[in-house]
Amino acid sequence: MQAHNIRSTHPRKERKRVGRGNSSGSGTYSGRGSKGQKARTGGGVRPSFEGGQNRLVKGLPMMRGFTSIFRLEYQEVNLEALARLPESVKEVTPSVLAAHRIVRSASKPVKLLGRGDVSRALQVKGIKTSESARAKVTAAGGAIMEG
Repeated sequence: MQAHNIRSTHPRKERKRVGRGNSSGSGTYSGRGSKGQKARTGGGVRPSFEGGQNRLVKGLPMMRGFTSIFRLEYQEVNLEALARLPESVKEVTPSVLAAHRIVRSASKPVKLLGRGDVSRALQVKGIKTSESARAKVTAAGGAIMEG
């Protein structure tokens, strides 16, 4: 395929020119019906207006506020999940956890939580840990290197 052969999948449509006489098919009222607020220039109601009824936006206070775009959402892993790793695994990283399907993605940050026990010495790298998890891993002879 070459650049001059590329065609848009959306058909191009000419804009409708209204108010150009009755013979054009859209003269007189120009597609606005007859009289009223919506027929006037600049007329119409705001997008959230519901005819005087209390609008949906006011009934949903939980939708207010804002969400920080810098928020980090951690994938949580408990120590009991590390027991499912084979004995041959000595170093625990996000990519190792993803390979063994303990977390969904190696690209999202991981946090190790303290539920469960560790029975062997593990090297934990690149994973944020809670205080209780850190204590249990070091007590079992392991080490934690965050970063």
